[in-house]
Amino acid sequence: MVFPIIHKIPIIVEDFVSYLTNRSSLGGKLYALSDTPTMKQFIKNSLSKIKESMDDYSLTEKRWCKIYQSNRNSSFYSFIKNKLRELPSSENVLELGSSIGTISNSLKRKHKNIFGLDISFFATMIAKEKSSINSDFFVADILNHPFGKKKFELILALNILEIVEPAQLLQSISKQISNGYVILTDPYDYVRGKSSVKSPLYEKDVRQKLKKSGFLITNKTNTPSSINWILKINPRTKLIYKVDIIIGKK
Repeated sequence: MVFPIIHKIPIIVEDFVSYLTNRSSLGGKLYALSDTPTMKQFIKNSLSKIKESMDDYSLTEKRWCKIYQSNRNSSFYSFIKNKLRELPSSENVLELGSSIGTISNSLKRKHKNIFGLDISFFATMIAKEKSSINSDFFVADILNHPFGKKKFELILALNILEIVEPAQLLQSISKQISNGYVILTDPYDYVRGKSSVKSPLYEKDVRQKLKKSGFLITNKTNTPSSINWILKINPRTKLIYKVDIIIGKK
């Protein structure tokens, strides 16, 4: 299996052609960023195999990158950073759904190695530009990522339960922590039309799943919470989520 590295970003997806099929406008960007004739030919060959699709996720992903960039100083991120300061330093940290790297790139002074995974190339490119010598970012499916059986002392999954199957995500996280922490946040906004997950989990469900996997939920997060996560979409529109936070320790 071949995984391209473009603009120093590994794109680790099982089916690169399918990835581009759902992101048709991304192909030209990847071709332009390719440094070698071999990579350009690889992108060109992949583009020749894509099927017609009504969806172009890359346009949506690019739009949300701009929204997240304009909300970098949100009080929600400050809240998360404060929670992270209470935890011990770690050898290896993994953020699933790292987006533009707002949280991951804030950890580089305290922790030794930081890794971020996100399916959006545009978001990963922004995160990569802000990375340091001890942090790195990959485009990957967070349920089928490249780290295999590698263990982490801290895993973050912020506001992503509604875009993957929650039970599978929790199972994957549990397998990669034998001694460490997990931080989960989510507004449990599962109504997403055809993209909705099949088996949503809510406040009590997530805590119960984590406990069955051997995690001890911290006293401060054992009770469901409602933290404001305000996203300014444009001068006339903002989204206000009430986010739950769970910190578990093995």
